[in-house]
Amino acid sequence: MTTPQKPIGSGFGARSTAREVLEGIDLTGRLAVVTGGYSGIGLETTRALAGAGARVVVPARRPENAREALGGLEGVEVETLDLADLDGVAAFADRFLASGRSIDVLIANAGVMACPRQVVGPGWEYQFAVNHLGHFALVNRLWPAIADGGGARVVSVSSSGHRITGIRWDDPWFARGYDRWHAYGQSKSANVLFAVEADRRGAEAGVRAFSLHPGAIITPLQRHMSTKEMVDNGWIDEEGTVADPSFKTPAQGAATQVWAATSPRLAGMGGVYCEDADVAVPAGTDPDRAGVGDHAVDPEQAARLWRFSAELTGVDAFA
Repeated sequence: MTTPQKPIGSGFGARSTAREVLEGIDLTGRLAVVTGGYSGIGLETTRALAGAGARVVVPARRPENAREALGGLEGVEVETLDLADLDGVAAFADRFLASGRSIDVLIANAGVMACPRQVVGPGWEYQFAVNHLGHFALVNRLWPAIADGGGARVVSVSSSGHRITGIRWDDPWFARGYDRWHAYGQSKSANVLFAVEADRRGAEAGVRAFSLHPGAIITPLQRHMSTKEMVDNGWIDEEGTVADPSFKTPAQGAATQVWAATSPRLAGMGGVYCEDADVAVPAGTDPDRAGVGDHAVDPEQAARLWRFSAELTGVDAFA
């Protein structure tokens, strides 16, 4: 059943924090996998989930950094995973499946933004490869553990940047000229489309999927942007202090993905894009309007992207 793309009156908003959306929710006995769960909003997500009693597995490209950032948190374990390396994705998934554990929540949180042109594998553009294809392969390889218990949720962290562009079917690798923001926008559209199709395919097994915009937050995600660029955009001042009053703290930025992963209000729902800890409104075709762009929730585009991704990665849990 298709869930309408309209707010449900969650009672939360842009300033709600990850801990606040978890008030009264006991996650004891639940297991969550949070990619990149040791930096920025990922770290706040891990803290909140573990604080509510969940066991949290944090796959990290830099496991030594992750262990340092997560030191002292009970119920958290760090694993090695580089989303740009599909052999590494397979190895992590094999190790996890061998443990015999079920996954209640998988939050595809790790990502890169507006980086210089890089290619991985057989010429794949880096942002699309990391932000989308790595997570696509990860979820499909972990599917036996995700579908095992029924009622699991897959949460795909997108961005309002998805409104920059949809999937560039005629040139997804930017062979005709690279634009780092368009490459980012394409990968974030892919994150939304992935959730649409994952929800359609997984609903029969009781697995629901969601995507979201966490909000604008200053985190290490901006590592490829210069201070001048962020000052010129009005994000920070010359001293590096946040200057835009609409920006969130990392704890507020983590709220929407934690809400999507755990809220009882979303029971029986799925396939929708969220923001400010609620289901978002449609943005139509206006790139400057809040909400989700039509192109990112188009079921035909979602199905096409799934087939394309399965062909590229060689992985499809539903084949």
